[in-house]
Order: sequence, then C-alpha cells, then structure tokens
Amino acid sequence: MIQPIFITGIGTDVGKTVVAAIITEALQAAYWKPVQAGFDQGTDSQWVGSMISHSQHNILPEAYKLSLPASPHIAAREEGVVISLDKITRQLRDWQDAQQSDGFLVIEGAGGLLVPLNDKEFILDLAQALNAPLILVSRNYLGSINHSLLTATVCKTRGLPVAGWIFNDQYGHYETEIVQWSGIPTIASIPLQERPDKAFIHAQAARIRQPLLDTLDKTRQLPGT
Repeated sequence: MIQPIFITGIGTDVGKTVVAAIITEALQAAYWKPVQAGFDQGTDSQWVGSMISHSQHNILPEAYKLSLPASPHIAAREEGVVISLDKITRQLRDWQDAQQSDGFLVIEGAGGLLVPLNDKEFILDLAQALNAPLILVSRNYLGSINHSLLTATVCKTRGLPVAGWIFNDQYGHYETEIVQWSGIPTIASIPLQERPDKAFIHAQAARIRQPLLDTLDKTRQLPGT
C-alpha cells in the first residue's frame, strides 16, 4: 500500500519544495503537487523531477495547474475554475488503486495550512481529506517562532496527525524552543542553500533517511493515520 505524506510549511518561501525533493529522494517516493499556482519559471513538479534520481514516472500530474502566481482560490477564480477536494482525492484514489507495490507518496501543499483553496476550504482541509500525516517545514527567521507555533496550534485544533518538524536555515537556532513549546518532535534540520542542486538534495536525503523512516514508523501509530 502507498503511504501518503503531506508536506506543509509555516508560510510561503520557507523551503517546502526543497524539503519535498529531499524526502522524495530519501524514500525513493512518488511526488505530487495537487495544486500549482504560477509556473512562469516552471512547476514545482518539474523542479523536483529534475532533482531526484529515480523514475520520472513517479511524478504525478497536478490536479489543478493555474497560471497566476497567487493564492489558489484567486488563481482559480481568474481562470473560471473552482478547486474541488473531491476531484483531488479521487485522483489520489485512482492512482493508489493502480499501484502494484508498497511505498510512499510525497504530497506538497501550497503555502501554509490556512491558504484558501476555494470559498470554504483550505490547505488543511485538503491534508485532512487525503488522510496523510503532516511534515511541517519551518524556516528560521525573525517571526518564525510565532508562525511555527500558530501552525502547530492549528494542527492540534483540527486533530491533524503530525510526524514532525523539518527546519530550514540556522538563523537564530529556534528549533529547540519550537519543539518544546509545540510538543512536536524534530525529524531533521536542513542547512539553507540559496541554489540547491541535485548533489545537495541527494546528500541531505542520505543524511535524513533513517530518522525520517523512524519517525514515519512511529507516525503509523498516531490517531487518524
């Protein structure tokens, strides 16, 4: 059976796609970005596909590929589209049903958990609908403690299963405090890389593979997974 893992962050530009690529490589997983908003510089799926070593057939097509680089509900509105969670979950079920082996699927969200997808539903609703444990990406910057703890609070309020944190950058070294106050464990800390390349992705994947597997094994015991 394919186990989905949902990658979300404490905001925009915190390194979700880099972390998603590292995890995809570490687990030799499939990758899926259900909602892509903006692709003038290429899609996240294309970038992740160029960074990993295994088959490009493991990159699933987007359920929604929107041209405007904006909040998904705004980008969809510009194109006369309404993002449907049913369509996204159906695409996942159809893909899972077609798989012949076990493994992992890394699902990358858009922005943070309270990014709107339509007039009523948010990224957190998508994560819940996909029944996937979350990995939270936090980038250390001034204000990231607040953003991280708000994200953790939303997860607890909605009963979302969280595997752990992956921290990006070393500014301020806030990891210990965030882990203590949130009650969510650390999986790994990734050094900030302005222009991450394939060698960086592969080196970090090798480094975090075992703690990631250990964490995911514990996550299978969490309620809701």
